[in-house]
Amino acid sequence: MAAGPGLLRVLTLNVGSLLEPGWDRRRHEIVSWLDHVEPDVVCLQEVWEDATSPNTGAWLAEHSGTEWHTAFGGAAFAPELWPDPSLRFGSMILSRWPIDGDEYVRLPVLDDADPFPSRVPWELFRVQTAGLDVSSVHLAAAPSHGHHRGAQVVAIDEHLRRARGELDAIPPPGTTREAMPAILCGDFNAEPDSDEIRFLTSLAVLDGRTTFWQDAWRVAGDGGPGLTQDWRTNPIAAAMNVHRKRIDYVLVGDPYQRTGSAGRVVHAEVVCDEPRTGIVASDHFGVMADVVWPMRPA
Repeated sequence: MAAGPGLLRVLTLNVGSLLEPGWDRRRHEIVSWLDHVEPDVVCLQEVWEDATSPNTGAWLAEHSGTEWHTAFGGAAFAPELWPDPSLRFGSMILSRWPIDGDEYVRLPVLDDADPFPSRVPWELFRVQTAGLDVSSVHLAAAPSHGHHRGAQVVAIDEHLRRARGELDAIPPPGTTREAMPAILCGDFNAEPDSDEIRFLTSLAVLDGRTTFWQDAWRVAGDGGPGLTQDWRTNPIAAAMNVHRKRIDYVLVGDPYQRTGSAGRVVHAEVVCDEPRTGIVASDHFGVMADVVWPMRPA
């Protein structure tokens, strides 16, 4: 089921390896899906490790049939929420190719009467691999945390623009952009019609600024709702009593005038949505996308 030549296959999944039940069984389900869909790059959220427990994302990589290169970025919870200071909670990125660099960025939260958002290390974790720029993010969780997420998506876009420099500048007439657009994946905890996602997909203005990322599901999905949490089919989500929603995304930067149609999203689907080993992978479903990548290494 691997992607065809000249394509990049990206998978994102919040694995829920710390707080959700059944990890010892669910991790085998996630490995089964990794081996089934054969992605090239994987962004995993809610990965953790501490002084006595090995990294949960590393376990998945080690038990998969693919030889993965990995990088992890995480930080501790506030002691009021989790007393073990050795805990690191964040994102891991898996790549078929060596990872040339990585960067962890703690995302901002606003002053608020609710202390919870400030006690969790919401993150942007970015790697460079095989000429790709790939980021995994985890944004403030509650439906009522939209004001925090608004500040976080602005910070994400600002940071990635600064990091990429001129790679995404509109080219002069008659020329094309050589660089592959950036890939931005993760658990945004925001639905498609929220200001946060509308900002990222050029449909809303936040803090006087605009940007544009392609929502892979919107441009290349099968036209359904693309739900990534659904209590009707996911018993963990049902036990949490969360409403049905689409909050996990593969976003791809602007493909306009890229050499060889680089960055065109040609396929997207919801994955990790049916048990392959008798148990669901997570309280989230995953999203997978195939993206044109003309400079794909052999």
